[in-house]
Amino acid sequence: MPSPLHIAFAASEMVPYMKTGGLGDVVGALPKALVRLGHRVTAFLPRYGPIAFPPGQFLGSVHVPVDSVHRSAGFYRVTTADGVDVVFVEHPSFFERPFPYGEGNADYGDNRLRFAFFARAVCEFFRSRGERPDVFHAHDWQAGLLPVYLKAFYWDDPTLYRSPSVFTIHNVAYQGVFGLDTIGAIGLPWNLGTPDALEYHGGVSYMKGGVMFAENVTTVSPQYAREIQSPEMGYSMDGPLRARGGDLLGILNGVDYDEWDPSVDPHVAKNYTADDLGGKAACKADLLRSMGLPEFPDLPLVGITSRLVHQKGFDIVTGAWFDLLQRPMRLVLLGSGEREVEDGFRALAARAPDRIAVRLGYDAALAHKIEAGADMFLMPSRFEPCGLTQMYSLRYGTVPIVRSTGGLVDTVEPWDAAAGTGTGFRFDTADGTAVLWALDQALAAFKDKKGWRTLQANGMARDFSWERSARAYEDVYRRAMAKA
Repeated sequence: MPSPLHIAFAASEMVPYMKTGGLGDVVGALPKALVRLGHRVTAFLPRYGPIAFPPGQFLGSVHVPVDSVHRSAGFYRVTTADGVDVVFVEHPSFFERPFPYGEGNADYGDNRLRFAFFARAVCEFFRSRGERPDVFHAHDWQAGLLPVYLKAFYWDDPTLYRSPSVFTIHNVAYQGVFGLDTIGAIGLPWNLGTPDALEYHGGVSYMKGGVMFAENVTTVSPQYAREIQSPEMGYSMDGPLRARGGDLLGILNGVDYDEWDPSVDPHVAKNYTADDLGGKAACKADLLRSMGLPEFPDLPLVGITSRLVHQKGFDIVTGAWFDLLQRPMRLVLLGSGEREVEDGFRALAARAPDRIAVRLGYDAALAHKIEAGADMFLMPSRFEPCGLTQMYSLRYGTVPIVRSTGGLVDTVEPWDAAAGTGTGFRFDTADGTAVLWALDQALAAFKDKKGWRTLQANGMARDFSWERSARAYEDVYRRAMAKA
């Protein structure tokens, strides 16, 4: 039997400490699943302003060499109830801020230094303690320099000698691109500012560093792994990704069913199971009341919880407002993002206040209520690396309506009424006509109560638990170790 591993995670988000998107969910859930398989996980996270100080047991501080300024990181550890060691990297001038990456629509001007410091602090933590993990797992561009530093400065280090790394892309559209002078500014050898290393269209990309220097590269669904190697979906990173194609693997994210399970969910009006869906009607009534919508007549209810950004495609929905309002349905939305999209939904709710309700912002309890109370869940994404909410919806018997892209292809099987197979509805084109076509298919299917019950049961039977994904990552870690 293979020996247990010690895996060091490095990420800029982790539930429940910091989350802006799916990255935080994954980094919160995958370590728990790995611990359940018998492994040891130490997860590193910046100690941001909203995280209370001190966040855990003080483990000491160490000098972190990045540029010519002498800086030190303090380390604080907390062990979660699930057995994951979380180590917070403390450096107030970099991380004690209200948001992780920027405020408003502007990134912090020193992000290149902040996250270079974070990546190197992870290395220095282990070097200073004389401890070598079996493998490092870096997530997204914010930790993209970790594989680079391991090769550039620690490859022959007595402690971190030949340490292997895995780099995971959660969203290729966010690449951490800075000026070419970044190479010198963060203390890297100048020969790394070349096209074979970090140079990227006249600048430097931290994501490219992770792609080029990690032993293995993963992303969050098999379909997305194929898409990002194409010019259409690769956001100019397709060349480096094709070059690493033999080491690139798509592993579908899992769902934390400890949190997302309608049979035990504390946030919903009445718990229910696939065998007894009676509680779902109570959840729908509760959701309508919570959003200020009338319960009668009993129209199909479409739910949305999302960031309202171009990637997610909701400008397409608001652009089709006239035709949308002709459909016999209600819609509830929870989310925030780009002003134009928010304004579009405000206008939509103003035109039909008895059928459309919008809550701008984020409310964890309301997100659970929407998953449980809606009949359908809409995700018209232009691209979607994996997506989690469609998998939550399947477990809650809330039928997803999604665009055929990324992880949505891997998780939602088109409904075939004649065969009684499938779990939802998919459409191909990112435009209003396609969205309305898919909505019409779902609304027509909703009228057949027996068929709809089969559709719900199919979705609720799908298992997207993290154990399956964790075993796939375990295999990737061992392959990376064999290369180093």
